Amino acid sequence: MKLLLDQGLPHAAAHLLRQQNIDAIHVQDRGLELAEDAEILEYARRDQRAVITLDADFHTLLAMSRATEPSVIRIRMEGLKADACARLIKRILPAVVKEIVAGGNVAVSVSETRVRYRRLPLG
Repeated sequence: MKLLLDQGLPHAAAHLLRQQNIDAIHVQDRGLELAEDAEILEYARRDQRAVITLDADFHTLLAMSRATEPSVIRIRMEGLKADACARLIKRILPAVVKEIVAGGNVAVSVSETRVRYRRLPLG
């Protein structure tokens, strides 16, 4: 699974994930650090990447457009350092991949106590 980390997540987390053989890039790596959320979603769609973000607007955009891709993982924990962020992503990734393989792209919400999956399109 290819990942695109949004601006609110530590840039170094993408590097740490790549060291663990996970295809992860940060929006800064593609000059998208100032891009609108819709532009980031479009880039992720074209490059077949799941977006990982802190921003609830991505799920809203998916719902409003009835989009079926890309998958978006919203982390609902602020202030994660790069190593903690990379560990969290690596921990949840197998379950996300399993959900996608089982039935298509998903919107994922990750909190300290649970991970929720909803199939796309939303709404």
